[in-house]
Amino acid sequence: MEQKSFQRIEKNLQDVPKGTLVVEHHFDKNKEKNLFTESFQTTIIGKGKMTAYQIFPGIQLSLNYYHSEQAGFHHDSHAHILEINHCRLGRVGWDFHNGSSVYLGPGDLALHSMEYCADSEMTFPLGYCESLSVSLDLAELKNHPLPILRETSIDLEQINRTFCRSDKSVALPFSSAINGIFSPMYAAPEEIRLPYFKLKIQELLLYLGYLDPQTAGLTQYCSRQTATVKEIHALLTEHLDQRYTIEELSKKFLINTSSLKEVFKGVYGLPIATYMKEYRIHKGIEMLKQTDDSIAEIAAKLGYETQGKFTKAFKDTVKMTPTAYRKMYLH
Repeated sequence: MEQKSFQRIEKNLQDVPKGTLVVEHHFDKNKEKNLFTESFQTTIIGKGKMTAYQIFPGIQLSLNYYHSEQAGFHHDSHAHILEINHCRLGRVGWDFHNGSSVYLGPGDLALHSMEYCADSEMTFPLGYCESLSVSLDLAELKNHPLPILRETSIDLEQINRTFCRSDKSVALPFSSAINGIFSPMYAAPEEIRLPYFKLKIQELLLYLGYLDPQTAGLTQYCSRQTATVKEIHALLTEHLDQRYTIEELSKKFLINTSSLKEVFKGVYGLPIATYMKEYRIHKGIEMLKQTDDSIAEIAAKLGYETQGKFTKAFKDTVKMTPTAYRKMYLH
């Protein structure tokens, strides 16, 4: 994770106790229906914060920050409320109650009804995530349409049929259009957030109204496969001093090699070998900072046959040797 991004998430979570998901409200609780708390219960491993805004009647938005591996969201099942989730940083996935899973990386978008994601589990494969969520009550919008919708041929019933499906989530990969709508919202100054969000939500509605429902989406997986891949990840990261081949993992966990490679990349964002190289180097950085272990000892603990191989891999990634990095950090 880039240092500036890490610091931004840390700053937003600095006052949040571990094991807590805080929902910070920016609307009149007495006048406005709050989709983020009404019959809404959460559990979290780690900590998180959602900063929620009422944009229009029936439309709410939240900026979300997580240092967590998993969060559970339990709420009423609403087929007419569309949940839109954009990932800015890290990775986020949903394990839905019907046995399917979808995972987003930076710039990706997921859309599904509150019926589909009721009692779902959100997971953060990299241990952190910054995201933005929008809730659209399509029944409310139909009864009280925004002026901009009256000026177009956008059909809310079509949006409902396309995205509020009972059998699947719609997941879209990064595109310039998605990026243009969502990315600026994260950086909006606090004093103009609400009026700016009002502009961007109308832009989002125009985008959804003319989005081709046949647009190629992200691959979705069977939750059983993603659970197996998470077990494999745990084995690999808990035993860094050992090396496993794809074939060994395939036999041990009873998953074919092609599915293993595809699903691992889908969940964690990188091929297994690339991910594990980066993971080992990240752990090496931590050990150089936090321990007095020699470079040779660190290399062995990370599964490198020789100190030289560790030094080469470290230099390829960090652009300096482990010895130079430790000296720089200590000074």
